[in-house]
Amino acid sequence: MNRLRTRFASVAALALAMPMLLANGYEDVDPRIGTGGEGHTFPGAVAPFGMVQLSPDTDTGCEIRECYGHAAGYRYDDPTIQGFSHTHFSGAGHSDLGDFLVMPVAGDAVPLEPGDPKQPGSGYRSRFSHADEVAQPGYYAVTLTDPGVRAEMTAGTRVGVHRYTFGKDKAAHLLLDLRSSLYNYPGKILWSSLRMRPDGTVTGSRTTRGWAAGRQLYFAMRFSAPVKSHAFVSTEKDVKYKGFQAPGRGSDALAERSGQALVGRLDFGNLDAPLEVKVAISSVDEAGAIANLDSESGGFDAVRAQTRGAWEKALSAVEIDAPAPMRRNLYTALYHTLIAPSVAGDVDGRYRGPDNAVHKAEGFTFRSTFSLWDTFRAEHPLLTLVAPEQANSDMVRSLIASQKVSPDGILPVWEFHGRETWTMIGYHAVPVIADAYMKGIGGFDANEALDAMVASATYAPYSGLGDYQKLGYVAIDREPEAASKTVEYAYDDWTIARMAEKLGRTDVAKRFYARAGNWRNSFDPKTGFVRARKSDGAFRTPFDPTAINYGSDYTEGNAWQYSWFVPQDQAALFRALGGDAKTVAKLDAMFEYDNSKLDYSHAEDIAGLIGQYIHGNEPSHHVAYLYAHAGQPWRTQARLKQIVESQYKPTPDGLSGNDDLGQMSAWLMFTGLGFYPVTPGSLEYVIGRPFVDRAALNLPNGKRFTVVTEGLSDANLYVGKVLLNGKPLPRTYLRHDEIMAGGELRFVMQATPNRSWGKAANARPYSMSTAKR
Repeated sequence: MNRLRTRFASVAALALAMPMLLANGYEDVDPRIGTGGEGHTFPGAVAPFGMVQLSPDTDTGCEIRECYGHAAGYRYDDPTIQGFSHTHFSGAGHSDLGDFLVMPVAGDAVPLEPGDPKQPGSGYRSRFSHADEVAQPGYYAVTLTDPGVRAEMTAGTRVGVHRYTFGKDKAAHLLLDLRSSLYNYPGKILWSSLRMRPDGTVTGSRTTRGWAAGRQLYFAMRFSAPVKSHAFVSTEKDVKYKGFQAPGRGSDALAERSGQALVGRLDFGNLDAPLEVKVAISSVDEAGAIANLDSESGGFDAVRAQTRGAWEKALSAVEIDAPAPMRRNLYTALYHTLIAPSVAGDVDGRYRGPDNAVHKAEGFTFRSTFSLWDTFRAEHPLLTLVAPEQANSDMVRSLIASQKVSPDGILPVWEFHGRETWTMIGYHAVPVIADAYMKGIGGFDANEALDAMVASATYAPYSGLGDYQKLGYVAIDREPEAASKTVEYAYDDWTIARMAEKLGRTDVAKRFYARAGNWRNSFDPKTGFVRARKSDGAFRTPFDPTAINYGSDYTEGNAWQYSWFVPQDQAALFRALGGDAKTVAKLDAMFEYDNSKLDYSHAEDIAGLIGQYIHGNEPSHHVAYLYAHAGQPWRTQARLKQIVESQYKPTPDGLSGNDDLGQMSAWLMFTGLGFYPVTPGSLEYVIGRPFVDRAALNLPNGKRFTVVTEGLSDANLYVGKVLLNGKPLPRTYLRHDEIMAGGELRFVMQATPNRSWGKAANARPYSMSTAKR
């Protein structure tokens, strides 16, 4: 379809005359973007926010030190597939899951071992070709070369469905491998069980000692053809792992085989039709998995059609008119933002919480997989615009429900399957809740939520919070990564104050507005950087602003990235740096830094460098927009073009760093539309520049907000003027209520900077110390 370039005289004419820009974007999504390089995405089948993520695993036998590139189970440049498992993370910087791996085997010989990935054809592992792959939202297919089997996958919310087409001259078998896991190591599988029920349903479970210790998961599996024979085999002896003695077999009377690590062989004989395998999972029990299995009726084609419809509806939240490569990048980015936080509760509302007990969600769907250090920045703000309001309410209620039963009484930090991992820093469930509340997302008790937020921010045993509350900063001689923690805590505190103020709880607001200024206690005016301080008040030495070492002063970064993390009060930071001109010079120095003499090979997450700007990791994500805070938005516009063109491509290696459960993708989605939430909780978006000819947000309230770009080209990289609903917009920010009201944001692009737009101080985005709005 030709890209629409019709211009409309007014917003009213636009609303009446503008047709659908294009289809809902389903055909533009390429789930293989990010499966190479450092993107860590998976290409398999998942429904929007689905509990099951059914995807191929290409190398689950890697050594721990070599597993980083296989965090999602699949890596594009691997030559073999070990099997198809039902749980994955989309773009995480760490890994686990890969539960209940299934692999078809054809013929008389049925190997029980996967074989060596470096020796194609060994074991039950199979070679494959990308020429035979199909990856679409909710659907994946590939031909397994060695058994000669066509494998297809689809998934509903709580079920995954496999379809295997075997050759008619070879007996069909399935291997069900409960030994296999992502980031595997001896002793990780603490316990597993398999059972063939009288009706032919196979059920089972396993408990893993992984990223979330003691995680329990159950499954139920049914087949379109009868199982003619089967064998469940325990293949490992009891092992000791860090002092834990794994239980032996036979203690579970319900299971045919129970033990530390099991593999099942299911034999179907020669088949005249494709074999369909329907699988559901539950963190609660086998009965929950069976109920989830029964909750989504129909076979492969029915589930695939239903999930395609769900994706078409979800993706239609944004209509995009842009050149084909950008459309592909943006719709895939939108797709990636709609995978997590995923459903983690059973159809009857039961779920397993951080206390490892079973609870029941009343009136909402429990969700988990919260990579909050990453996703509070743009992923969750995007969901307030593109996901149904109830989904956002569910997420907030899920966070609060987890806090209520947390053994420590705090909100999740990095949670999946309801279990806490304690990964990364901050209490970033707080800005997620505050931003949703400030935007009018309802369905939860706001005072109860604020109490949970305060409880998280005052829990002294957590990660230096004791010193932070006493000293006003985290002390590096008592807590690692202290500089990062201080500034991130201060921002989170500001969001507590914002929500408390709106609720009329002035005592809480006053207390946390004061704490929001604690970033000053880590700012060193002599060097102009945020630095780590010791408990005696001295800054730690020696100091190198380019040094990146895990567990040192900063979290996955250095002073160059973290010294800009004062999103709640950029004006005060800029004054501390010596004013706007010196701030702009320092921003330029960051982007233009010569890294030729630096070695970051030891730092896994440091990717996508532009000088000392690191787009592959989240602390840098707002920095290009800070030129607008300093009164030079044209520099933001130039930097955004540099970042988009160097960090995103519609190819398997098209993400410069981990997608981190949608944060990298959400950055691109916002930036493509022309604005970005630098300070979630402020109800403002900093205006950058668009990368689309036209786009429309079909908002949850039924209204439509359209972005139109005149003169977009490689030559016209600067914004000449901005019009909101036909009237010039003199400021460099957009308010949330202006988006939700519907209307049109029009950009007129030009080849030279407009040095007058956004120059005035009152035209700049939010800062705590100057805001009166």
